[in-house]
Amino acid sequence: MKHTEFTPKLFHVLKEGVPRQQLVRDISAGLIVGIVALPLAIAFAIASGVSPDRGILTAILAGLLISIFGGSRVQIGGPTGAFVVIVYGIIRQHGYEGLLIATLMAGIILVLMGLLRLGSLIKYIPQTLITGFTSGIAVLIFSSQIKDLLGLNLEEVPAEFIPRWGTYLGGLSTLNPWALVIGLFSIAAVVLVPRLLPKVPGAFVAIIVSTVLVSLFELPVETIAGRFGPLSPVFPPPVFPAFDPQIWSGLLLAAFSIALLGALESLLSAVVADGVIGGRHRSNIELIAQGLANIVSPLFGGIPATGAIARTMTSIKLGARTPIAGIVHALTLLVIFLVAMPLVSAIPMACLAGILVVVAWNMSEYRYFILSCRINIYETAVLLTTFFLTVFTDLTIAIPAGFVLALVLFMKRMSEAVDINPLVASKSGESLFSTDGEEIPEEVQVFEINGPLFFGSAGQFLNVHAYVQSHHSLVLFRMRYVPIMDSSGLRRFTEIVHALKKQGIRVLVSGANSRITEKLIKHGVLGRDAIFADFSAAVKKAKTLIE
Repeated sequence: MKHTEFTPKLFHVLKEGVPRQQLVRDISAGLIVGIVALPLAIAFAIASGVSPDRGILTAILAGLLISIFGGSRVQIGGPTGAFVVIVYGIIRQHGYEGLLIATLMAGIILVLMGLLRLGSLIKYIPQTLITGFTSGIAVLIFSSQIKDLLGLNLEEVPAEFIPRWGTYLGGLSTLNPWALVIGLFSIAAVVLVPRLLPKVPGAFVAIIVSTVLVSLFELPVETIAGRFGPLSPVFPPPVFPAFDPQIWSGLLLAAFSIALLGALESLLSAVVADGVIGGRHRSNIELIAQGLANIVSPLFGGIPATGAIARTMTSIKLGARTPIAGIVHALTLLVIFLVAMPLVSAIPMACLAGILVVVAWNMSEYRYFILSCRINIYETAVLLTTFFLTVFTDLTIAIPAGFVLALVLFMKRMSEAVDINPLVASKSGESLFSTDGEEIPEEVQVFEINGPLFFGSAGQFLNVHAYVQSHHSLVLFRMRYVPIMDSSGLRRFTEIVHALKKQGIRVLVSGANSRITEKLIKHGVLGRDAIFADFSAAVKKAKTLIE
């Protein structure tokens, strides 16, 4: 393993040097992405059930740490929509201290994942599983914004999906038309402005225009200050949670969910970015950087953070090619936090709701969702199970349940791909038949095994006895297409060999790879003299044994 595996990309970039023209592009991209990130950081914080300043603090701290210590040249870190649902649930159940503990543990888990070099394993998670999560989260984000989008006057909105919509329907009489106008304008601005002016962030335009309209005409629309009070531009001191084993252990599943979501989104973002800039990220140091961000951020009042695909792609389109853009993005947000918080307080809630509606739509991956449902029943089962569990239960249930279902269905498909078939070809004489150019005596029964021999396919050996008849004195197993044999497969194969030997039938193996060969010898299943590299040598040995 190269020594650069755990070296942050920033260090590599600084060592190489950054051309002046590229430095200008990185700084320019960072400034604009910082402006783009502001409304998203505020919106994700509010949707998560915390005050907007916590979202900005997260974008500053996490964005800075991910850019300095990360393994991607262009990753932009901060709060994202993926965490909204789980953060909201933790805060409702355990308060902010519970979120602090869960995020802190998630950060530690991410660091350990990086140190254990688990970054490359993330690619083995099925896309249908990820789509089920993200589509479910998108539905919940959209659902959570209806109150502010319509300006409904509701004291309490249930967290559960169906009761929430029942409450919305019951409160339609309180609809605020001005809030709806602001919300629809914000949706239109986010969607249309980038098409007309590609370098202008639509969300920022939506915030500026809607804030000016509400303030200038004194429209009766709720603002951030109206809900949370004036925002203070003060960096809070770090707060360390007390260690209570019972509380910490109770939040462990939530921490794993945060860590997994963070790892998935950050590495997916890094892979997408690599494809655009022609780079290659370092997944393990990226996980470590994500972990550091999620350890530091909650200590200062932040929420979970990860690599943000939309902000990363925006940065790339603006010309960014080094982590300097991410650092400038964080510093831009810091300046806004210190200077412009009174202006942030005047942002209408309906505007933020409109922005999040567009975010939810972009997260939904509806095209891939529909496509996956058409592929096969297994893909559909995993997708719909994770989707509905995410919407109607909780991510801490949906994530492990989705993984277990995907694993079980994968094993079932793998077991169906395993064949253990007798090789019977046309006879060339009274006592011999031809197989692969080799003449096999009638006393010899040959079985061709295709596929991995693991716990899910061990039952396939039940077919062997049906084809071994009284005139057979030797069985030859061809294993040229067997890539692996786990302990369950080994045990079942051993049972078959012992059963055949008790009947006085000899057993030979041909074509097994070196790992399987050593396993058979080590566990005393067969001797080295009964295992052959090629079929011809095994047939020759079989002929000598039956003479």
